[in-house]
Amino acid sequence: MNKWKDTQRNEMEKERFTSGRKLDHLRICLDEQVESGWSGFSDIRLVHNALPDVHMDDISLSTTFLEHSLSSPLLISAMTGGHPETKEVNRVLGMAAEKYNLAIGTGSQRAAIEDPSLEDTFSIIRDVAPHAFVIGNLGIVQLRDHGIEWAERAVEMIDANALAIHVNFLQEAIQPEGDHDASGCYDALKELCASFSVPVVLKETGCGISRETAEHGFAAGVQAVDIGGFGGSSWPLIESYRADQKTVSGKQLHKVGSLFADWGIPTAVCLAELQTLHKPIIAGGGLRTGVDIAKSLALGAMLGGMALPLLQPACEGIETLCEAIDIIHHELLVSLFLTGSKSVSDLSHVRYYMYGTTRQMLSHYGF
Repeated sequence: MNKWKDTQRNEMEKERFTSGRKLDHLRICLDEQVESGWSGFSDIRLVHNALPDVHMDDISLSTTFLEHSLSSPLLISAMTGGHPETKEVNRVLGMAAEKYNLAIGTGSQRAAIEDPSLEDTFSIIRDVAPHAFVIGNLGIVQLRDHGIEWAERAVEMIDANALAIHVNFLQEAIQPEGDHDASGCYDALKELCASFSVPVVLKETGCGISRETAEHGFAAGVQAVDIGGFGGSSWPLIESYRADQKTVSGKQLHKVGSLFADWGIPTAVCLAELQTLHKPIIAGGGLRTGVDIAKSLALGAMLGGMALPLLQPACEGIETLCEAIDIIHHELLVSLFLTGSKSVSDLSHVRYYMYGTTRQMLSHYGF
């Protein structure tokens, strides 16, 4: 009996810890400098069309992703959820997704699966965005350990249109409570894709996805890849802020986290490597403007994901968030106009210049 009580107590502590960690992450992203590295977009220059032969008012930003019609290629990327204080942020993000007919991703739903009382911090998105394309989120380690049942619960929680399975092993390696065993994860992903009810997206969280990994993922059956490239928010840096530097282990984690903040494949490099696969790709990691989205689409992406640039506006309310989205959309519109593109799909045919480190990295392997 005492052993059973100890087990229950440990499970409750784990649930509270997961939820508290989600709030830590949100506060650190708002209060600290969490961006690290370089996305590679500064090495990409779209060719200017001096005679675009198109009326800017006639340009369409609409697009299609996984057979779902969207008004824009802007994806509100996974940010938060799993703690009562994150509910309002997700409500505002969901309202924006509904207003603009955008795709939106949730933060990792692990905390709410462990503790169903937190489900409304995620389901609020669907409540306020009944028509939006919503992408759920579950870690690949949780998928391996708990099976398809957890994936189904993640989808049911928010009536998701797709499910992102995130891979974040650098973050796990830095976290004192992280999962360090990656064995068996690929088989779990393959099993999920073979029978799942909604499309599966393989998602990185800041280190990027190489061509080899993308090919491996598509072979497993994923229907899209969210590259989550290097150059935006850095999870090892975020975890280094969480480390308790009053302890020896905390000091070590802080040092390692700071070092590995420079680890990963720049987003633009990932896109260029994956371009010839002609598969559904989401660009994420260091996109900060509508011009970055335009460059991503020219490099083969179908959507451009943003998280950190929308987080602070979302915390300030729906009006501020809408102002930020309007600016991004206008930047994207001008980019289309100045490349002579009448639609988002035209950007895939726009010529671009590539130079600097991005070109060097790609030419080293013949891309």
